[in-house]
Amino acid sequence: MKVTEVRIKLNLSSTDRLRGFCSIALDNAFAVRDIKIIDGPGGLFVAMPSRKLMDHCRTCGGKNHLRARFCNNCGGALPEMRAVEGDGRGKMHCDVAHPINAATRAEIQQAIVKAYHEELARSKQPGYVPPKMDEYDDDVDTAMSR
Repeated sequence: MKVTEVRIKLNLSSTDRLRGFCSIALDNAFAVRDIKIIDGPGGLFVAMPSRKLMDHCRTCGGKNHLRARFCNNCGGALPEMRAVEGDGRGKMHCDVAHPINAATRAEIQQAIVKAYHEELARSKQPGYVPPKMDEYDDDVDTAMSR
């Protein structure tokens, strides 16, 4: 598996640690979107796309984010500390897509950080236009008509 394309959307106006988002293509066949580029204490790193975890209201069965204090459906109070695991910390998100091993994570992160620095350099040039993030060359119509 090789990272065959990286598209970076810089977050230049922000003062927080989020430096941008990116999309990658693997082997020109599989795309992963909404990867975050974060400036951490040890330098840049990537955070894989994730979703907020939810649970159901005990009264009405409605779905609610784990940080919600009241049910979105019936308005009833929800129990405190619903997301706490064995170590006392709450798990609020889970990865949608992620590398299975450290070597693959390192390969993806290295490709993204390299592309980030290249895009940052391009952004300083006159007439800079950010890349379009959601346009991959899809051969879906061609493949479907065969």
